[in-house]
Amino acid sequence: MNNIENINRPSKEEQKAAMVSYDALAAALDQIHSEYPEIEIQETNERIKIPLKALQLLARILKETSNGKPVSIVPIATEITTQAAAELLGCSRPHLVKLLENGEISFSKVGKHRRIKYQDIINYKRKMKDEQRKLLIEIMKSDEESGLYDS
Repeated sequence: MNNIENINRPSKEEQKAAMVSYDALAAALDQIHSEYPEIEIQETNERIKIPLKALQLLARILKETSNGKPVSIVPIATEITTQAAAELLGCSRPHLVKLLENGEISFSKVGKHRRIKYQDIINYKRKMKDEQRKLLIEIMKSDEESGLYDS
């Protein structure tokens, strides 16, 4: 598995290929009714049964790639270091450790080292984004009521 630091944006050629592939795969997915459809690798003539959910995930990857977004697949139960978690949140490692010690994000210890589940970091980040959105809406409403913001 690649480290988060090693993820690069797709090139223009990769974006174009992903766009064409996504369109074709999305059209094919609309016609699939089996939970384990067979796909064929044209270069080797090999036929492979693949779970439908895996094909749907591939379609999402192709769509994001076609939009120029880097993609990484991380198993949900993956545990990461405090440094990697801090980088995902965009904060310092000491600040992250405070969040852990205050119980805002759960963690486990392996010897002296803290490990955080990737999904817990993503959930915390989502929660913070939701709170920021609510606060911005409150500020905008307050400004409108004060006459500081014309709608």
